[in-house]
Amino acid sequence: MEPVRTDVLTVTPWLAPIVWEGTFDPLVIDEAFRTHNLTIATTVFAVGKYTRFLRDFLESAEKHFMVGLDVHYYVFTDLPGDVPSNVTLGVGRLLSIVKVMKFDRWQEISLRRMELIQTAIEDHIHREAHYIFCLDVDMRFHGRVGSEALGRLVAAIHPWFYMYPRSQYPYERRTVSTASVPEDQGDFYYQANIFGGALEDVHRLTKTCREHLEVDKSVGVEAVWQEESHLNWYLVKNKPTKLLSPEYVWDDARGGKAKEIKLVRFSSVIKNKAE
Repeated sequence: MEPVRTDVLTVTPWLAPIVWEGTFDPLVIDEAFRTHNLTIATTVFAVGKYTRFLRDFLESAEKHFMVGLDVHYYVFTDLPGDVPSNVTLGVGRLLSIVKVMKFDRWQEISLRRMELIQTAIEDHIHREAHYIFCLDVDMRFHGRVGSEALGRLVAAIHPWFYMYPRSQYPYERRTVSTASVPEDQGDFYYQANIFGGALEDVHRLTKTCREHLEVDKSVGVEAVWQEESHLNWYLVKNKPTKLLSPEYVWDDARGGKAKEIKLVRFSSVIKNKAE
């Protein structure tokens, strides 16, 4: 189905599609992927108090995320006993717990995430899946996130910055960081709450970001938005092959008032950050 949206950008300057409601036919795209017997690895980090978001995340994912495809959730947690054991998973859906150490700061989780995903892909995920999505746990699915989101390298446009000029994107600007993006570069600002793609492409992304994070750490530098800054640097240099509109990474704190958002599919829940 040809894009019927004229109110939003539906293709990037490098001709990658931007997925909005009204730019794809779900029946056609599901039929195209159905015969491939795909497994989608899905990583989610639930460390410390963030385990409380897991049930809602998983239950809403079972209703809306890659329905009809095999999904293998990998829950990275320091509290395996807090992972809900009574969430009903559909046919072809699995959940594995990956034990990680306890971190003192949420920033430390953010900084280690790329390394842990890279290692998991190398250790076992490469044998078990065709695509991988890396999702935040303090999120909830409200609508379809399906095969229309699959691609070689997939990133989601940040819901707070998609209408802003490049000069206002919160890239890391300090040249002391390997995540530094010059003022004249960058196309979109991407949120780290959801990214993914083919295993090979996501492995390259996580490995590069991990190496850059380690270089920064060795000189005592922490990028302004931790791994999100490094993700954005990577995607400036390696253009995504598919972009997900802010429908796929909405923020409940923004409300649902933007006229171009016809359907909120996946959103950050409002939480007490001080706690």
